[in-house]
Amino acid sequence: MEQALVTAHGLFAERGYAVVTMDEVAAAVGVTKPLLYNYFGNKERLYVACMERAGDALVRTILETVGDASSPSEALNEGLRAFFAFLDADRDAWAVLFDETLPHSGEVADRVAEYRGRLISLVAESLLAELPAKRRAAAQIEVEALSAALLGAAEALARWWLRTEATTASEAAELLIATIEPGLRLRSTPSAKSSRPKPKGDRS
Repeated sequence: MEQALVTAHGLFAERGYAVVTMDEVAAAVGVTKPLLYNYFGNKERLYVACMERAGDALVRTILETVGDASSPSEALNEGLRAFFAFLDADRDAWAVLFDETLPHSGEVADRVAEYRGRLISLVAESLLAELPAKRRAAAQIEVEALSAALLGAAEALARWWLRTEATTASEAAELLIATIEPGLRLRSTPSAKSSRPKPKGDRS
């Protein structure tokens, strides 16, 4: 059912998960709805099949890009550039993977969370590698939080860029890099830990 996946992918990208029906997909493919259900089970599983292609392609693109980086900071920057280049090159894949009409629970939501988790892990690996080895274990939670925030910023900027196209995708990537890099560099220095605000009641 390759044609069904290609057709469904296009419909989901154009109109969103919430709007597209199995009847529409079946009609567009030229098969009966029972046959479509026989292959995919339900709309959630059909969407997951489309999402897996988009998600795997994005993760593969980023991994191939950062694999040639000479340092953790370069890997992070190149990963962000690859993220925006992917968006520019395959907007349908982006639309399927980051559809704002997706349900917040169930199989589709679980798969979205899995792909976001993989992207956050890639960011976290780069951030942790920037820290001195003796600080990495203690910084694990902070790095995970920063990685999630960074992915959120990239998604938000990507949505803005898709809506306005006021810059090129590469310019949007460079804007994000230039914004976050100084702060990340500062936090990776040995003195960063001592500059954090102390919890209330801590007078030491």
